Amino acid sequence: MDNLLYYSPILIAVMVFLIQQRIVVTPEQLERKHREILKDVEEKFVTLHSFNDLKEQFSEMKEKIDKIYDCIIAVK
Repeated sequence: MDNLLYYSPILIAVMVFLIQQRIVVTPEQLERKHREILKDVEEKFVTLHSFNDLKEQFSEMKEKIDKIYDCIIAVK
């Protein structure tokens, strides 16, 4: 117990430093940052489902263009 009282000012100084430098965060701060990250990701990136749908549409368009090209070549 005496050792704890002897080192308590140093421990308090270290804890204050860690909190001021934001090395240690509270769960509330962590949750807030998590929501910010999710919001940024939602704005900047597309979902995998949307990407696959778009890729499928491009494949369908390519097939249709190929058919049109084949028809044009067959007429000549």
